[in-house]
Amino acid sequence: MPEVLEVKFPPGCQTLPAGFWSAVDVWVRKPHVVNKRLCGARVTEDKGGGAGDLGFLDVDLLRSGLIPNEDRPWSFSVRTLIPKVHCCGSIVHKEVILKDVDRHLVSFLPCEEDAAGQIHQKKSNIYQIQLVQKDRGEWFLQLHIARPDEWLCDAVFYPKLAWLSRELLPRLVRWAAETRTSEFPSTLSLLPVEKYSLMYQQLKDKYKEMVKVWPEVTDPEKFVFEDIAIATYLLVLWAEERAETDSASKQSFVDLGCGNGLLVHILTNEGHPGKGIDVRKRKIWDMFGPGTLLEEKAITPGEGFLFPGADWLIGNHSDELTPWIPVIAARSSYSCQYFVLPCCFFDFFGKYQRRQCKKSQYKEYIDFISEVSQASGFHTEEDCLRIPSTKRVCLVGKSRNYKPTDGGEAEDRRARYIQSRRARPGSAGQASTGGGGGCLDNPETGGTGGGGWAVGFQPRDRVETVRNCAALPRDLVDGVVLQVAHALLGLNQDPNVHTASSWNHGGSLSVREVAELLRQETLQQLKKECGGLQTLLKNNHQVFRVEGGRVHIRDWRGTRGAEKKSAADAKRKPLAPGAVKTRPCWFHAHHPQGCPLQTEQCAFAHGPEDLRPSTKPLKKMKTSVS
Repeated sequence: MPEVLEVKFPPGCQTLPAGFWSAVDVWVRKPHVVNKRLCGARVTEDKGGGAGDLGFLDVDLLRSGLIPNEDRPWSFSVRTLIPKVHCCGSIVHKEVILKDVDRHLVSFLPCEEDAAGQIHQKKSNIYQIQLVQKDRGEWFLQLHIARPDEWLCDAVFYPKLAWLSRELLPRLVRWAAETRTSEFPSTLSLLPVEKYSLMYQQLKDKYKEMVKVWPEVTDPEKFVFEDIAIATYLLVLWAEERAETDSASKQSFVDLGCGNGLLVHILTNEGHPGKGIDVRKRKIWDMFGPGTLLEEKAITPGEGFLFPGADWLIGNHSDELTPWIPVIAARSSYSCQYFVLPCCFFDFFGKYQRRQCKKSQYKEYIDFISEVSQASGFHTEEDCLRIPSTKRVCLVGKSRNYKPTDGGEAEDRRARYIQSRRARPGSAGQASTGGGGGCLDNPETGGTGGGGWAVGFQPRDRVETVRNCAALPRDLVDGVVLQVAHALLGLNQDPNVHTASSWNHGGSLSVREVAELLRQETLQQLKKECGGLQTLLKNNHQVFRVEGGRVHIRDWRGTRGAEKKSAADAKRKPLAPGAVKTRPCWFHAHHPQGCPLQTEQCAFAHGPEDLRPSTKPLKKMKTSVS
């Protein structure tokens, strides 16, 4: 088969040839990570065998050498490609994948399955990927095309040949050279991907108009399509559950910490009875109408917040409620299940404290919630959602790890586990337990304890406190800025720094080194703010540039000696003639050499006579609440 392209591996690559097959497996099972027009693939289990297992293939292929000899180890599988947009009628696009282990060769043979279930093999678009080691021990990845002049592109299942060379092959080389493995399961590992794809497209078409009328200050693109994706996941998960149990009744739910309520609105509109509860009402709630049940109420884990009539409890970025949701579900009823998508790191009685350094903080927290779920009595499943977020791992508790008759023992285990977390050093509830910690009410056994199972829990305030350093005293902020700037300027020992042709742009310090410059009481004040010192420095972007954990003086000329422009400076447009200047220039007032720009070039005012008050209305303060 003719060779189309060859890509060389980095020198000294130690992952081959095993890394080659790992990379091939990613492309086979997750083609959507490269081909964005696919939603995924369904792959049959690999089968070892001879040509007899591939009887539907063209006999010429058997004679051409594409089918490996039976005396060599090889296998084949069939994958069904699932497009994001279903526009291909009744034709199902498949590929037979042949793996010749000895020759480090994998062949892709496209097929189409019609409505009658008949599979027809295509004559074109056959390609091979092969790992080759040459004389000097160098490794190469080669792409071979059976009939390059007959290649047909449909821009969905069959990209252009140039795409295979430019995008796919380099990506395979990179994957094969990597040794790391993912900490988390594959995306949508608990669902049939084709059903998810079809449902997502239907919901997207139905609810995408919400973007145009979004009344919140949060990003509508992110929150609307993320909630559509989460709703899709739950609807498919619940449909599969009904099929397994042969039930026609749609599951009921309660969304704890429902935020903007869009997820509740979609699930309700799709026929699932339920409601959402959150400590604060959002503007968008009034747009949903009376059919979407949303309650403004602070949620405190206890006897008053159990939901025996709900089939599912949902925690979508539920913050301080996240570890409590498996507990509340377990105590609501034996049949109650839960879905939780953790985001911010909370323990039962305050912020989660890290205990391991060998894992990422996110992985450690996911493992903690899984541990909570296990202690609460659930068999716990983990999955990755397909949402525009870096935190997309969800946990699902569908079945119990104890029998209904053992509810009393299970509740005792839950009580001991919560008590163990309450007693940890630094726990917010430690001082509130009085040594006893209270007993847990047990609805499964009819017990009526003292109700102290959530003593020490602090629900979110009804009015959100702004903690982005914007409310700090002005003299405190100005003092920190001046102190840090002088320290950075003092790092430049260039003997020409005070000449007229050279402007001192200072050196750089890590954020930790900057923190060591400040007084302890100042640091304590900053720790109460989200992001702390780094947020304060970034807020003062006129003076500082914070990149890669290091702090620099910003040079508004866009160059720093022989250094290139930063990404932010490179994108900055020149000041328009006659532009109104609403803020004073820090460098004009405080830098020993003044501002490096002329008055007409600087976006900030050089003195009171250059300053003009802003005529624009103040922007709404953005919050992190969805």
